[in-house]
Amino acid sequence: MRIVLLSIVAVTGSAAVPGRLHARQETGAADTLRLGALQASAIARDPRDRQVELLESQSAVRVRSIGTEWLPRIDAAAQAQYQSEVVSLPFDPPAGASAFAPPHDTYDAYVRVRQPLLDPALGARRSIERARLAESQAGVRSTLFALRQSVADAFFAVLSLDAQRAELETGLGDIEAQLRVARQRVEAGDALPGEAMALEAERLRRRQSLAGIAVEQAAARAVLADLTGEATGERPLALPELAGAVSRARAGADVSRARPEHARFAGARSVLAAESASLGRRAWPRLSAVGRAGAGRPGLNPLGDSFGSYWLAALQLEWTPFDWGRTRLDRQALAIQREIVASEEAAFTDGIRRRAVRDLAAIDRLEAALTADDAIIPLREAVLRETRARFSEGVVTSATFVDRETDLLSARIARAIHRVELAEARARYLTLLGLEPD
Repeated sequence: MRIVLLSIVAVTGSAAVPGRLHARQETGAADTLRLGALQASAIARDPRDRQVELLESQSAVRVRSIGTEWLPRIDAAAQAQYQSEVVSLPFDPPAGASAFAPPHDTYDAYVRVRQPLLDPALGARRSIERARLAESQAGVRSTLFALRQSVADAFFAVLSLDAQRAELETGLGDIEAQLRVARQRVEAGDALPGEAMALEAERLRRRQSLAGIAVEQAAARAVLADLTGEATGERPLALPELAGAVSRARAGADVSRARPEHARFAGARSVLAAESASLGRRAWPRLSAVGRAGAGRPGLNPLGDSFGSYWLAALQLEWTPFDWGRTRLDRQALAIQREIVASEEAAFTDGIRRRAVRDLAAIDRLEAALTADDAIIPLREAVLRETRARFSEGVVTSATFVDRETDLLSARIARAIHRVELAEARARYLTLLGLEPD
């Protein structure tokens, strides 16, 4: 009868923790933390996330600044001048006539207005500014993207420790149940005190392990809370189901183009294309309307010697058809820069592909390990049931029972860790491709 009771206790203890965890997840489903939401929270919390909006505002200011170049340009100037020599007549004036002598001191003050009518470079500069904005924003998103892996590391560290704690608590319940039996046998004189001592030592060792896990768990949750700004507390974490997403990703393109780095490379190419287009317009003619009004001595009449006002209006054409090969050299520099960007993108893509191969190999290895775990654990459970029965009858020692129970515990912990590691490998693979886990 004792054996039956012990078996019931062991089986109940074995199922208690998973059932309790499942019930907790059911009752707190709305409070469950998910990897994708935590990663989004971490990015939104990072101060650099605001740079996307700041860059857009900065670019808008620059575009408005470029637009002001279409507005009239008004400037004023004044000059007072004394000349050591002035214009004189090359002949003597007729008798009775006075010779004209321009003043040695001249004065001029004026206001000038210049209104651009045609400037092909302004539109090209706007295009360059828009392309630079897209490139800068993509650069910020690329920097923030690294936070996703940091959050995943902390997230799966908590899950792994949770799984180990659950299995340790299950095994601890079985050890404590057998310890009670061993103490009863020692009190009855059916066993030596060492039988109970061995079980007590194992119980203390496992409680020690649980205490260490609790400390590590608190640290991992603190890191997760600091990254995301979420009060994790004792809130459960949902193990993401990513098998379907990984299967779809494996069946898709060799390397996904969803990562923000690809947008940054595309932005760099757009900037170079816009700069190349602006080079062609640099030699185009520019047309402006110019007006000037002022007062001075002698004004516009070079033969006058009194102060007077004046005005003038003109069309001004500027054209530089020959620039000593500057445009050609600038085009060569842009072509070299395009090759640099292409080489960086190719190296980045190759690195992603190599890492994807390693991640897929890890996924395949962990899937095979879980299959083996599912076959090993029933065998370990059968051995432990037999050992438990023999221990209850006094056929085997507590040390043998502890060994068999530890074998089962190790197998269960290995399976729990493999499950978390498999989910982590899948999440890492999806993150590598730029895809967001649930």
